[in-house]
Amino acid sequence: MIILDTDHISVLQHEDSPKTVVLLRKLESLPPQQVATTVATLEEQSRSWLSLIGRYSDVRQQVAYYDRLKAMFEFFAGWQVIRFDEMAADKFQQLRRQSVRIATTDLKIASIALVNNATLLSANLRDFDKVPGLAVENWLIQSP
Repeated sequence: MIILDTDHISVLQHEDSPKTVVLLRKLESLPPQQVATTVATLEEQSRSWLSLIGRYSDVRQQVAYYDRLKAMFEFFAGWQVIRFDEMAADKFQQLRRQSVRIATTDLKIASIALVNNATLLSANLRDFDKVPGLAVENWLIQSP
């Protein structure tokens, strides 16, 4: 299984990006049921749009951000979204006890990938390489 981190999902949401073409080409070779993202990625994106909505007291300024929030949910409706379940929570706590120090949401994403024996696609190799046993690759880099 391949799990896409938030940065890879964001690329797919911006269809006009050259990185989107590179990523889509690589994903096309996989069975669709083997490609997923996580509820933690959905959380990260939701928080971003909700934060932008909350910045404005003028409701007219909120309209565009509500549209983006709605578009985000429509995008995720077409995806397999993996839960942060009890096994992932246990793995998260185990990694914290091992002093793995990365952002909380990233550690949740890593925990979900580990308990699902998945490869995580992320451009954030610097942090995810700190997680023992995590298979992580960056598919946003174009091969020569």
